[in-house]
Amino acid sequence: MVMTMLGFLMKLDLEIKPETIHVAMVMDGNGRWANERALVRHKGHAKGADRVRHIVRASLDMNVTHLTLFAFSTENWKRSESEVIGLMSLFRKFMKSESKKLLINGVKVRFIGDRNRLDKSLVGSMNDLEILTNETDTLH
Repeated sequence: MVMTMLGFLMKLDLEIKPETIHVAMVMDGNGRWANERALVRHKGHAKGADRVRHIVRASLDMNVTHLTLFAFSTENWKRSESEVIGLMSLFRKFMKSESKKLLINGVKVRFIGDRNRLDKSLVGSMNDLEILTNETDTLH
């Protein structure tokens, strides 16, 4: 679960060096987290998205140079249509609400993976965010 990973990241006792420090995380377990609390799955996904803000901030504070978040895999297309729509909506809202903060903090955003099944307007937003943050280099 993302929250557990954040705790792990915050507890790392690293001697920060000017070398590349790459942290990769799989965002998994947010739906289970919600189910365990008798919440709808979307609430768990929203909580996971909120944790991304904290993970990015912690990465910046710890001089992490590269952060990779695995957020949506081909397996996720097997979820219910309403859950997939909810995830895409959350992704769109997150990009819109965080783009200026990412730019100001020097976060270069790159999306990896196959975009063919994504809505064209969502892909456009992804492209726009990549272009917006292209010249930043604090966190990749």
